[in-house]
Amino acid sequence: MRILLLGARGQLGRALFSALCRDYPHWQVTALGREECDITDPGALICALNRHQPDVILNGAAYTAVDLAQSQPELAERINHQAVALLAREAGARGALLVHFSTDYVFDGSGSAPWREVDVPAPLNVYGASKLAGEQAIQGLCPHHLIVRTSWVYGGEEAHFARAILRRASEGRPLEVVADQWGAPTQVDWLATSVLLALTQVVKAPDKGGLYHLCPAGETSWHGFASALVEEGCRLGLLAQPVPIKPIPSANWPQAARRPFNSRLDCRRFATVFGIQIPAWEGLMSRWLASQCEGE
Repeated sequence: MRILLLGARGQLGRALFSALCRDYPHWQVTALGREECDITDPGALICALNRHQPDVILNGAAYTAVDLAQSQPELAERINHQAVALLAREAGARGALLVHFSTDYVFDGSGSAPWREVDVPAPLNVYGASKLAGEQAIQGLCPHHLIVRTSWVYGGEEAHFARAILRRASEGRPLEVVADQWGAPTQVDWLATSVLLALTQVVKAPDKGGLYHLCPAGETSWHGFASALVEEGCRLGLLAQPVPIKPIPSANWPQAARRPFNSRLDCRRFATVFGIQIPAWEGLMSRWLASQCEGE
């Protein structure tokens, strides 16, 4: 099977490539970063598709700068919607399976119940709106697709929340972290591995394709996640000593883009359809922290 991985140099792309090499060495994988294939360049994208003739396209490329998107809406739209629409159109015409990743930010964060795939999206910011537009383009243009919404992704070599918390804590600096936004932190390597397991089933049974939610089990706030990172980091010897972590409301941490208060995702459909047991976020966090001690 021929796999074309786009966005291969990003946080998710690196995790997908690593999992592909480890678990599916018999697949023919071509991994392209933005330098090799800028998905916002129609000519470059179509050229890559013509050259590699993929059976499966894994789209790890995205504009993810949530706050910057507020002042760069055209760029977010071009990457997260227009480029995805072209990719969906080409994948549909070629009969390829398109695997795409989306976000909890397509919802407005109201209530406290976990969001289901059938719930009506209402994004609060430009980033969420651009990701929703990308989803809708795929659903309208590419019948053979797998769209996975996830939340609070961390891990890998790129900058992310967990790494920032550990760095500040290692410097002995007290922290203030938002405590009124709730969701589940998603470790990127687990996300990649789980989606590839689902992919193997969708290839054999196309009716299993569609839109899914996927994040670890359980829930916490950003403050709860930060506190757990520091506590476990100290237990493992990754941090010398704990630091104070003050819970604050979102209003005390002003950002250009509004964030949803409720980012909980209902992942029962993914677990049921693909027969995958979803672990708790705490265990995945502990495993990731242990890997930091050993050196990734």
